Amino acid sequence: MNKYPGLSWRLITTFGLGHMRPASGTWGSLPPVVVAGALIALGAGPGAMPIVYFGLLSLILVVFSAACIIRGDEAEARWGSDPSEVVADETAGQCLPLMLISAHAQSPQAVLFLLGVSFFAFRLFDIAKVEPANSLQRLPSGWGVLLDDIAAGAYAMVVVWLAGLIVVSG
Repeated sequence: MNKYPGLSWRLITTFGLGHMRPASGTWGSLPPVVVAGALIALGAGPGAMPIVYFGLLSLILVVFSAACIIRGDEAEARWGSDPSEVVADETAGQCLPLMLISAHAQSPQAVLFLLGVSFFAFRLFDIAKVEPANSLQRLPSGWGVLLDDIAAGAYAMVVVWLAGLIVVSG
């Protein structure tokens, strides 16, 4: 018998990445970065095909957020408070700064730089839990699991925006 049946359990662990060690949150943050990088490499980036780029990142954000909200209580009952196995919150939160990869950053070096800034800024803010992220994680159910990472993604958006200004002006 499958220990974690159903698509929602696969989503909440980002298809098993939440079981990887060390740093399961880092593993859970990688899929949106890989998707964004692949879209850009295939010519479907924010400048060339914004509907595809933003649409796919938005879909990832919504689907993985819903998994946190729907299965958050059960995941905490199974694994404890804010369990490391649950990385759908990192997958969702990482989408936010990726949405600010500037359409003006046309060189491969600029795009790679902004992808890296997005990833590292998100991880930094996710780990640091700068207020109000720290307070948000105390919300009940899957909301607490999710919203601290959404806050980290919002903080990382500011960093990506500033880095994008530097790339475009430089």
